[in-house]
Amino acid sequence: MAFLDRLGTVGKLGLGAPILLIAMLSMMVLPLPPIALDVLFTFNIALSLVVIMVAVYTPRPLEFAVFPTVLLVATLLRLALNVASTRVILLEGHTGTDAAGKVIQAFGDFVVGGNYTVGLVVFAILIIINFVVVTKGAGRVSEVSARFTLDSMPGKQMAIDADLNAGLLSQEEARTRRDEIAQEADFYGSMDGASKFVRGDAIAGILILFVNIIGGLTIGAVQHGMSLGDAATNYVLLTIGDGLVAQIPSLVLSSATAIIVTRVSSTQDMGQQVFTQMFSRPRVLYVAGGVIAVLGLVPGMPNAVFLSLAGIIAGNAYLMSRRGAEEEVAAEIERLPDEETAPSADNRELTWDDVPPVDLVSLEVGYRLIPLVDRTQDGQLMGRIKGVRRKLSQELGFLLQPVHIRDNLELGPNTYRISLLGVTVAEAEVFPDRELAINPGEVFGTVPGTPTRDPTFNLEALWIDPADRDQAQGAGYTVVDCSTVIATHLSQMFRENAHRLIGHEEAQHLLDQLARHSPKLVENLVPKTLSLSVILKVLQNLLAEQVSIRDLRTIAETLAEEGVKSQDPGALTAAVRVALARSIVQDLLGPDEELPLIALDPSLEQLLHKSLQGSSGDAVGLEPGLAERLQRSVADAARRQEVAGQPAILVVAPEIRSWVAGWLRGAVRNLTVLAFTEIPDNRRIRVVATVGQDDAARTSA
Repeated sequence: MAFLDRLGTVGKLGLGAPILLIAMLSMMVLPLPPIALDVLFTFNIALSLVVIMVAVYTPRPLEFAVFPTVLLVATLLRLALNVASTRVILLEGHTGTDAAGKVIQAFGDFVVGGNYTVGLVVFAILIIINFVVVTKGAGRVSEVSARFTLDSMPGKQMAIDADLNAGLLSQEEARTRRDEIAQEADFYGSMDGASKFVRGDAIAGILILFVNIIGGLTIGAVQHGMSLGDAATNYVLLTIGDGLVAQIPSLVLSSATAIIVTRVSSTQDMGQQVFTQMFSRPRVLYVAGGVIAVLGLVPGMPNAVFLSLAGIIAGNAYLMSRRGAEEEVAAEIERLPDEETAPSADNRELTWDDVPPVDLVSLEVGYRLIPLVDRTQDGQLMGRIKGVRRKLSQELGFLLQPVHIRDNLELGPNTYRISLLGVTVAEAEVFPDRELAINPGEVFGTVPGTPTRDPTFNLEALWIDPADRDQAQGAGYTVVDCSTVIATHLSQMFRENAHRLIGHEEAQHLLDQLARHSPKLVENLVPKTLSLSVILKVLQNLLAEQVSIRDLRTIAETLAEEGVKSQDPGALTAAVRVALARSIVQDLLGPDEELPLIALDPSLEQLLHKSLQGSSGDAVGLEPGLAERLQRSVADAARRQEVAGQPAILVVAPEIRSWVAGWLRGAVRNLTVLAFTEIPDNRRIRVVATVGQDDAARTSA
């Protein structure tokens, strides 16, 4: 352990590579004593065993990314040892079979066994296995893996970008995945080159064998006057021993290379993968045992061996079947309440945990919609909802809380329900095996399907078969799947109820973020000028009228200025809207300079103003018929604007804007009510309709 710690210290100091290179050069140049060769050959064998064990127990190939470098270093070390041992064999081989150390002698004696022909054949077989089978196969797999990895890089990068745009990944997660793809390409590219080192090492082993035998026989017979038999005894044994000491670690490293390049990334090591995927199915073992048993009954076959093996296989299959059944029973028991250890609901003392908080936003689905929210079944709805939250949080200006999703068996199998603070705000039915073709207003031809209504905007739609998707799109329909339908419905609920989703915690977090850039502004605003509750009410008023609170600095500056004059949230909201006028109109029109407006008749507007001044609070007393006609007129004008592709904007006096906006909010969808003071100076005004002329004349009469 102390030796390994010292090696780690040397590596941290950056001295490991220089020391290793100097050692290999020394082995090639300086003669080594036999004891040094014994130590180095033993170390080479141990190193190869460590490498293959790491390859077996590494779950993912990228976790052993240094393998190509280790393979190169091990190959160079082995070649340097071959050079050193060749020098010793040729110089001292005439002295006996222990001239190159005990390790080479032991390997030579063990394999040769007194017969040099057998030794040469065994060595040749090892070379063929290493060179033709393992090395060639590993090289081919490395080459194909490197090619496929490089070819798939653009697709993987595009998939990461798509997940990032959809909100399924954060910037940090996307960066990590891109780094992994780059590392994977570098790894398999390096493995493609490293496999050539192993191939060259096998060829070098063959050449070194012939050099040692021919050179040893020549030196022994010519220089030392040995007989041809004595020279063959010494030099062939030493050569075969040296070759085996080098080729066995080479074969081990070649096997490690093949294991690494043929592995599939998993959370399990190689042994666990093999056992799980090959021996976890009792039926497979039963069939294999049956085939072996049939072969054991054939006359002339070793019946005892075959039948014994068949019995062992069948016995293991039976034990695995029982173990699987016991695990299933145990899993079922774990799902049941433990009556002995868990107190009953009647006897257990109540705690605050028995009072669960109400979910801010929840989505309940019927049992046929569960696959849409189950990632193991390739459900896309979770990712869609996360993307909706990300997009709306950026648009609205505050972080939307997560949606609590659960199944509800009381709902219809295809029904989903959206609840806000425990109150149902939307419920609809979708069909996961079909797609929704929405009529945007004008379609051509007919498409087979079941008529319905779009749950989000109540547009005419059809539930169609996925095979008719192209036909529906060609006819002018907008076709979406079930996940998109639910995500769009949820997005609309978020927009319409954004003022209910922001609370004191969110408001405080917004102020904390603003304080990082404008600390004095926040310090003068809260609590010196306004309380957090008043600021929250202003933010809620803005969100209720679909006004984004992204520009929090302008909002805070306006509140700090107007807060010394009034603490009324309504008055403060009006002041903030004037300050945000350019932003409000920009969100409605974009870069268009002309502002199309729907106006109220001046007489009717004056009547509303007087009624509001004469009433208590914000209530205006209107004759029911007049109120109905006015709402219908505004709705008709807004519908005409929508058909023309323009926003519906109603402009009124500042004094009645808040009341008119609240009064028409539920009656006319997609209508924006502006005050005259909220129209920017850089926009041209065009009145497209005047509402209430006849009603104003009738009321005056």
